[in-house]
Amino acid sequence: MIGPAVDRIELSFGPRALELGPRVLERSSGRVILATRTAGGAASSERREEFELEQLHAACAADEDAAILWQACENHALRAAPAQVMGIVNVTPDSFSDGGQYLDPELAIDHGMRLVRDGAQLLDVGGESTRPGAVPVSAAEELERVAPVVQGLAARRSSAAASFELSIDTTKAEVAAAALDAGATLVNDVSAGRADEDLLPLVADRGARIVLMHMQGEPRSMQRAPHYADVVADVCAFLRERVAACLAAGIDAASIVVDPGIGFGKTLDHNLALLARLHELRSLGLPLLLGVSRKSFMAHLARRQGVADSLETSGRAGGSAAAVALGVAAGAKILRVHDVALMAETVRVAEAIAGSPPQGSAS
Repeated sequence: MIGPAVDRIELSFGPRALELGPRVLERSSGRVILATRTAGGAASSERREEFELEQLHAACAADEDAAILWQACENHALRAAPAQVMGIVNVTPDSFSDGGQYLDPELAIDHGMRLVRDGAQLLDVGGESTRPGAVPVSAAEELERVAPVVQGLAARRSSAAASFELSIDTTKAEVAAAALDAGATLVNDVSAGRADEDLLPLVADRGARIVLMHMQGEPRSMQRAPHYADVVADVCAFLRERVAACLAAGIDAASIVVDPGIGFGKTLDHNLALLARLHELRSLGLPLLLGVSRKSFMAHLARRQGVADSLETSGRAGGSAAAVALGVAAGAKILRVHDVALMAETVRVAEAIAGSPPQGSAS
């Protein structure tokens, strides 16, 4: 335990403070002050300890009370941030839903700008499929696919004075570096920094943001009998360890996003458990990205329930919207989707409902 038992918690967020119980947390410019107070009139006392963020995360790993306080602090700030829609721009021949549709760079650029007009605040450009069974491609081939698209989208953004963030969906530092040079500011890594040891230091050096996704195994093998003791607890533990790796590499905590990896090394029941208990991932105190759009768990669910599933992945818009809405209600802050116009409306309505205070019954 850090400090003695005390009478209240204050969590300070600029001019606001939230009383919860026995400690005081103040956060400013990447540092946290943890103060413990003992009640007792004239005999009351206070002890203050200052931590770097990396030190606090280490303390949280060893002290459940400190972890709960820190999570409450982070989640209070996260709740105020609106959810964003991330549009998918796949420049691949073999992605599970739209592989081969946008191999031509101009088609991919036009598609991306259409997604922005439909309501996307972020565009995620990927040149290597991560569908189950996908075969890896070289960095050179991946770069050949994505570089002109990222460059073209960055140029269109400037010329049209459009406002959107560019993300590169890659596990390779070489590809990420080229995309960051071209105007991307976010690296979406399905390996969470494990596939290329140079990726986390690169993100730190460039001051970029990173998405850490959970995946059991690798795309070629991840759906071969995945197993967990408790999928939600296991995913949380994995992501917490990868966050620690990011902090050790010098990445600011404010630049980290986490993703439970729906469909990546999970059975139908694993996916449903993660979605049902998505709110538990907020214990990480970091923005949550959710990628459920058109995924095969909807087909597996339909078969289990004796319902005919569309052979076309684009026919899963209803199921995608349902999962997106529930994800927003559970606290997801970035929704990675194909059907941007529909999902942007879904996000707006879900946020309005989730954010509305309960009202008394009409007389």
